[in-house]
Amino acid sequence: MKPVILGVSGLSLRREERALLRAHEPRGVILFGRNISDPQQLAALVAELRDALPVGAVLMVDQEGGRVARLRAPHWPELPAAGTLRNEDEAYAHGLALGGIVKAAGFDVAAAPVLDLRVKGASHVIGDRAISGPPERVAALGLRIAEGIMDAGVIPVMKHVPGHGRALVDSHFALPKVAELGEDYVPFALCRHLPWAMTAHVIYEDVDAQAAATVSAKVISQVIRGKIGFTGVLVSDDLAMHALTGTPGERAKAALAAGCDIALYCTGDLTDNRALLEAVAHEC
Repeated sequence: MKPVILGVSGLSLRREERALLRAHEPRGVILFGRNISDPQQLAALVAELRDALPVGAVLMVDQEGGRVARLRAPHWPELPAAGTLRNEDEAYAHGLALGGIVKAAGFDVAAAPVLDLRVKGASHVIGDRAISGPPERVAALGLRIAEGIMDAGVIPVMKHVPGHGRALVDSHFALPKVAELGEDYVPFALCRHLPWAMTAHVIYEDVDAQAAATVSAKVISQVIRGKIGFTGVLVSDDLAMHALTGTPGERAKAALAAGCDIALYCTGDLTDNRALLEAVAHEC
């Protein structure tokens, strides 16, 4: 399988998308609100994707609770933002409920929990998605969320390693620069045994002043694999975000060359998907 997880365009799989997935065999597909209307429609799309993808490929969804949720009312339960959770029991119950919703809908991977620190004055992009409190509390509650997700039979993805909470701008729209990593990495280090992690499109100037973590071999080797000690599957954040530059293929190759295990590209644009898969195929 190609080390890529892609978005698709709509509520059903187009003939061209099915052919592309079968020809290039990506590691999986991620779904968003544009792909989901109700349980019956979603079940049909999941069946189409399972048929088109290779055995062992995953279906992923960005589902945290609060404002980041693709499975929403009235068809699915609404869960609160992680920042509202008060203790480890609530965190575990949140993860178990989230994992159950995701599993029943046909997914294998949930992009949660957020282990970024909640920093006053930083960009709102993290905000109440992050657990409140010092790094040790973030790690303790985040771990319980992840354990609940895993107990429901779903793979959790801790994000955004080594820490997005201090960023002053939203990496969906611009490239944040942070002078020093500080304690941002601590929750990830305390949860380093979790199976998957997602990178941050953030420059940490004290480690690599030139490249965002996602495409920085220094950050991935020295901080994520080194200081944090994470040995699991490292997936990039969405490579289509405006924090990064280059063609889809260039972005994917840069992330993989830096040390990401999987390149994530979420737009669902068929032309971009084809270009990215073809670029990665030439490297494999």
